[in-house]
Amino acid sequence: MKDGFIKAAAATPELRVADVEFNAEKTTECIITAAKHGARLIALPELGLTSYTCGDLFLQTNLISRAESALLKIAADTKDLDILSVIGIPVAMGGKLYNCAAFVKGGRVLGFVPKRNIPNYGEFYEARHFNTMDKNTSVIFGGEEIPIGPKLIFAAKNMPSFAVSAEICEDLWIADPPSNGHAAAGAVIIVNLSASDEVIGKSEWRRALAEVQSGRTLSAYIYADAGEDESTTDMVFSGHNMIYELGIRLAESKIFSEGIIYADIDTERLLRERRRVTTFRSSCEDYRYIYFNTEICETKLERKFEMRPFVPSDKANLMRRCEEIFSIQYHGLKKRLKHIGAKTVTIGISGGLDSTLALLVTARAFKSLGLPPDGIVAVTMPCFGTTGRTYNNAVSMIRSIGATLREIDIKEAVTLHLSDIGADINCHDVTYENSQARERTQVLMDIANKTGGIVIGTGDLSELALGFATYNGDHMSMYGVNASVPKTLVRYLVKYVADTSDEELHKTLLDVLDTPVSPELLPPEEDGSIAQQTEEIVGPYELHDFFLYNMVRWGFSKEKIFRLSKLSFEGKYDAQTIEKWLDIFMRRFYNSQFKRSCMPDGVKVGSVTLSPRGDWRMPSDAVMPPKSPLRNL
Repeated sequence: MKDGFIKAAAATPELRVADVEFNAEKTTECIITAAKHGARLIALPELGLTSYTCGDLFLQTNLISRAESALLKIAADTKDLDILSVIGIPVAMGGKLYNCAAFVKGGRVLGFVPKRNIPNYGEFYEARHFNTMDKNTSVIFGGEEIPIGPKLIFAAKNMPSFAVSAEICEDLWIADPPSNGHAAAGAVIIVNLSASDEVIGKSEWRRALAEVQSGRTLSAYIYADAGEDESTTDMVFSGHNMIYELGIRLAESKIFSEGIIYADIDTERLLRERRRVTTFRSSCEDYRYIYFNTEICETKLERKFEMRPFVPSDKANLMRRCEEIFSIQYHGLKKRLKHIGAKTVTIGISGGLDSTLALLVTARAFKSLGLPPDGIVAVTMPCFGTTGRTYNNAVSMIRSIGATLREIDIKEAVTLHLSDIGADINCHDVTYENSQARERTQVLMDIANKTGGIVIGTGDLSELALGFATYNGDHMSMYGVNASVPKTLVRYLVKYVADTSDEELHKTLLDVLDTPVSPELLPPEEDGSIAQQTEEIVGPYELHDFFLYNMVRWGFSKEKIFRLSKLSFEGKYDAQTIEKWLDIFMRRFYNSQFKRSCMPDGVKVGSVTLSPRGDWRMPSDAVMPPKSPLRNL
């Protein structure tokens, strides 16, 4: 429950057609099992107390009254469990019968949500037995007046994001499912009690509907299906249970199986997304909230959080992602060049990952425009920290691509500049470093003027987040092709191009990938190796990209990010290390907004970007949240 997490369950109990007492016993067993597992919400199949396939037995008073008694017994038997149970039951009222989802908690039946769309085609003939209900009302059930109606939401008093409503089977298959209204009225979790028979291809369609509906309503969607015990006469059921969140599958059962699936739903994430998406419309018209109590405690999380959220773990998906991002990058640059009529560009090539990717993107854009590659003026600018390895790789790449190579040694210019401003060249401080970065940018800008082109920026999203860029140095360009590509993804994009390149370029790109990330602003070691490694200064980029994704994309607190980091990086980084780099990330992120507030145009490739004209608007003087003792969390 802490941090918005709710463990939810979808269950398919063992069942016997029309054996209410047996079905109630098995339903209770599922609820108890789920509660022991830590679930605070469980959804069970449509008409699960009686079975869905009772046919004309639904017209018998005996079956209906037994179902009523069974539900009251389930409520009594589970009254001490802190779990909201949603159970399928037929409910009689005013001479009509309704196919309902019963909400049960704390020994009480809280209310009923009836099915709105009654199928009467093909193998379905529910209209023979059941009716629809247009408005909320109440029904006498077990001697008490219980709310019943199509517009009920059940919510925890002390956790508003724990707000649940229901639709039943066919409700999902129509053009305007009831869950659209439920979500607009504030339901964060939708449960679907279903008895969906199995025919060829139906499981794929059912899966697609649940995925899309959870994404469209910005909700969690729990689908609990009738199992094989429901099979009778001409129909077979498979127990196809699913739990989705924002269109992402959290859990799914194999078809033709019974039992329980679980998932940790992040209701805080759902509410944040609803606040962000301004086209999500809220309307509580005619809806009634029914409140219950629940204990707020820490959910034992079983959910997996990707260590590298920007990088798909599946190899095939990763290749598709790289292809898509690379295409977006070069098409963005292509449009800019076409619009301004530029036939040349200038780009600084260090032999590092970022400038390598920028060069590859630029070469593809030129090819797409039908421009000769020698219009790419690729400039190497050796200085105090340049190593032979990075220099040779830069030259090799430039020649392989067919770009125009310009080599301008800036040592003399930087030395003179340091002398002019009274800086000691032997003091390797930030002035020493930034003077080199700004000199390089000045050279690139002036070459671009001379050749009639624009300067292509090479800095990536992770560097922008950390402010790891020299203001008006590598911070500045005329178009940044890597501006929304995180560091953890840059190397996969370079590898993607390497795998489709000729032998010489392939070899060079692999060596670039194997080179430590460095700005090379400090003199090399005595053996000629790189002395200044970025991750020793700012920390591991895989951690920073994890922090960045969860803070910017989902708006999580520092405490929640720390909790998720410990789970994701367990066995790789201890809590103390994570806390150290998280503190540094937060400080650098807040202190560096002034650099992002005036960053140049750059192509957007994903859902996390820091452009002040697009997805991220933050005051340059915003105060960082207070520090807390994270290791105790």
